[in-house]
Amino acid sequence: MSKSRVGLFAAGAVVALALAFVGSDVSAQFQPPGSLGALAPANLAKAHPKPPFDLTGTWFVDLSKGFDTWRSGPPYPKFIGEGAKAFVESEQAKKEGKDYRDWIGQCYPAGMPVIMTRVWPIAMIQLPTAVYMISGFENEIRIIYLDGRKFTPEDEVVRTYDGESIGHWEGDTLVVDTVGFSEKFWMIRGGLPHTRFLHLTERFTRTDFNTMKYEVTIDDKGAYTKPWSGGWTMPWQPNNYDGTPGGEIHEYFCIDNERDSEHMPDANENR
Repeated sequence: MSKSRVGLFAAGAVVALALAFVGSDVSAQFQPPGSLGALAPANLAKAHPKPPFDLTGTWFVDLSKGFDTWRSGPPYPKFIGEGAKAFVESEQAKKEGKDYRDWIGQCYPAGMPVIMTRVWPIAMIQLPTAVYMISGFENEIRIIYLDGRKFTPEDEVVRTYDGESIGHWEGDTLVVDTVGFSEKFWMIRGGLPHTRFLHLTERFTRTDFNTMKYEVTIDDKGAYTKPWSGGWTMPWQPNNYDGTPGGEIHEYFCIDNERDSEHMPDANENR
């Protein structure tokens, strides 16, 4: 595919994503009054630092060394508060062969940083003002703003599953800070907790054309005694699952495609 066709595809996809957010109170919070949106022509036309690489493409966690090599922990730091109680309950549930607070199994969004670790590809579209990420898992969307905006004040933020992400370049690495999380989700299937104080710092480094190094540090003074980190590689995906060229993601809705009947007793009634 030519660069011009790739550009047109990327622009079209971004416009479609933008339309999905029209009228949303959540989208409004990320754009301070009087400021330009990430897709505003005047914002895109501004002089922006030249990035060391372009993330545009489809990426997938590297499972070549085993299924569990991409997980963030264990080991984990010491838990405190409600986190300590939840962790004990989670460990007991594992011993009994039961799920504990498996919200993903009930078709809720995965949230962060889980969406970056799901065994599903992620399509990324990079513009001068933002990186748009669309996961194959539940088609969850995430936006990293690169236009120099500030975080929404804490007393105004509408807390979300993926939080508010703002990135900047440090040498050959994209560094992303994310705050403003909802407390409605759990960070792993076993019920790893977090609080409103959750702050994630991610580092994206494209070590070569086909490989991206991903690192994340999790800091939450309400749930852990100290920050903890994880990291893995994400190969670029030039092909689809059947081996044909493209590396596309596809429409996926958990509620239609894979409802967990154990957690959703009415699943068969709505099919």
